[in-house]
Amino acid sequence: MTDYALPALAAVLLWWAGTGAVLLLDRLPRDTSTWTLGAASLFTLAAALCIGHTARDTSVAGAYAGFTCAVVLWGWHEFTFLGGWLTGPRRRAASLGVGPWRRLSEAVQVLLWHELALIATGLALWWGLAGSANPVAAWTFTLLYAMRVSAKLNLYLGVRNLALDFLPPRLLYLGSYFRQRRFNALMPVSLLAGCGVVAWLLQGAAVTTGGIRVAHVLLAALLVLALVEHLMLVLPLQPSALWRWALRREAVAAR
Repeated sequence: MTDYALPALAAVLLWWAGTGAVLLLDRLPRDTSTWTLGAASLFTLAAALCIGHTARDTSVAGAYAGFTCAVVLWGWHEFTFLGGWLTGPRRRAASLGVGPWRRLSEAVQVLLWHELALIATGLALWWGLAGSANPVAAWTFTLLYAMRVSAKLNLYLGVRNLALDFLPPRLLYLGSYFRQRRFNALMPVSLLAGCGVVAWLLQGAAVTTGGIRVAHVLLAALLVLALVEHLMLVLPLQPSALWRWALRREAVAAR
């Protein structure tokens, strides 16, 4: 039972604490931003080196290391995006009264550099871990990217809760690219596809042992959390309540 409970608990704690840490760091005073970015980048470099060091480690510890380091890499990208360092060539609100293709083009432009950096990191992980015994980091980063793309598309098409609390003041213009609707056709597809992958991962965990089993459970738990985040977009809930401690407005210094 511990092969399932402990990895699931670890994924939940890492997801909650990691998300909160990114939100909190992006709300520190702007005059500390350069030091914060530098420290975060060094920490991320250490995580990348750890991924390479554990590429042949198929133990339980190796699975946890690959998973955790991939989440750190992901967190760095989220930090640089929310901090306004790596966004896109367009840094203003959506144009009013434009057609769907122009609106889509503008939405892509506000995220372009961020998306390209994520894709480049994912490709680098797959290339660096090709043929390795422990590709958990590549699996984890790919899963995070797939679910984030799904969330962004659902926000673009329209959801009930726009989660604008998660955006620092410097990025509030992104809210103009979201739509507030009770339903969009992509959401059930995202949820059903996610549930199918969760079932597949748990089936894989049932027929494996050691580090591979732990990796399957970690990924399944992370995907369940991503599905919960999707549900929070359409249910009458307040997602930001989970990270109230990290969303202190008085800590914002982006003026």
